[in-house]
Amino acid sequence: MTRAFRGLDSGQLLLICAAGLVAVAGVAHTAAVGLDHPEIAVGFGALIAVGELARLTMPGNREVAPIGAAAALGYTLLLDLSQHQLRHSALQVVAVIAVGMIAGALPHLAVGRPPRLDAMARRLLTGALLAFAFRPLVDPLYLLTRPPTETWWPALAVMIVLIALSLLVDVLIAALLRAEQVRTAFRVAVRDEINMAFPLGAAVGASGVLLALATHSMDLVALLVFAAPLLVTQVAFRKYAGIRATYLQTVRALSRVTEVGGYVEPGHSRRVSRLAVAVGRELGMAEPELLELEYAALMHDIGQLSLRDPIPGGATVLTDPEQARRIAELGAAVIKQTGVLDRVADLVRRQCDPVASDPPLSSRIIKVANAYDDLVGGSTDRDRAGAALERLRLGAGTAYDPAAIEALARVADRYTAVHRL
Repeated sequence: MTRAFRGLDSGQLLLICAAGLVAVAGVAHTAAVGLDHPEIAVGFGALIAVGELARLTMPGNREVAPIGAAAALGYTLLLDLSQHQLRHSALQVVAVIAVGMIAGALPHLAVGRPPRLDAMARRLLTGALLAFAFRPLVDPLYLLTRPPTETWWPALAVMIVLIALSLLVDVLIAALLRAEQVRTAFRVAVRDEINMAFPLGAAVGASGVLLALATHSMDLVALLVFAAPLLVTQVAFRKYAGIRATYLQTVRALSRVTEVGGYVEPGHSRRVSRLAVAVGRELGMAEPELLELEYAALMHDIGQLSLRDPIPGGATVLTDPEQARRIAELGAAVIKQTGVLDRVADLVRRQCDPVASDPPLSSRIIKVANAYDDLVGGSTDRDRAGAALERLRLGAGTAYDPAAIEALARVADRYTAVHRL
């Protein structure tokens, strides 16, 4: 379990502590007063555990558990069953969610795959906030759904509004954590969370509402009916995430060909990639753009494989511009042969274009990051880094993008500061 706490920042620890306190309060209260309709609590808790057991990691290192989250929503929003009103409190909802999540995480712990505690804490707190907002409204909503109206529309409207608010809170919490973790602006993190995580959250919210409404009519049979399609959907998500991870691993392996062949210094491609992505974040690039930037930065020197005689140290910054441009074009031609990385190939091809020709921002970042690493390498010496930056600034506005240089300077200053500690 100690592995799960490594590398956590203060914001993550605060979130985990808050979730822990809420979970303890929920379990203690439920143990004291007893479970309302225990068979229903156990059924939904089991589905939450299955969802946690089948959790997956999506692009951007986001750990999600769609089935567990949908089951938690369904239990929170459940009004009645078999014509009997359910009176489980918000604290009981918290207890069921917490126990289900822990039960689903135990098998992973047993095989040495600890969960992301901050992700679990966020899911628990989001569910708790919705429960504390919704469960006090159960009695009024229950009356609204009885004769003479016999309609679920008032309750459904309240559910949708509260789910939308809880999703907004979840996005803001995730953005706060991500802004600290990857060192990006909060507004950029919010935008990325809306684009990358909000669609899945909306799908989970819709599934939770449907599960609550179906359970109202079908009793606990609805859990079995809904579990199957949710599992199929999660398998599809897992395959998608696996393909993305394999794709990146393949690109990283290809990027090392130039190092193994002695065309560039060991670690050059990986360092340029990390610098480029950090600069991209500093300049407010979105996650899809950062992924393309990472691919292009990893393979920016692959054109050197066509050289009969390697450049000393692989430092293209020391070659004449025409040779550097030819290497970039040859590399782009190789990448384009994949048939699926045309955008990445264009970024590699235009990395040597002058600023006046308005190359893509990613190409300008790669050019600056590559030149900096050619001059500094893996050194953390501040004087060497400062000299490299001054050399780049001499070409600002013509050969190098001034904004990319200044963003690189901030990134490099943080990097050297960390390594001095």
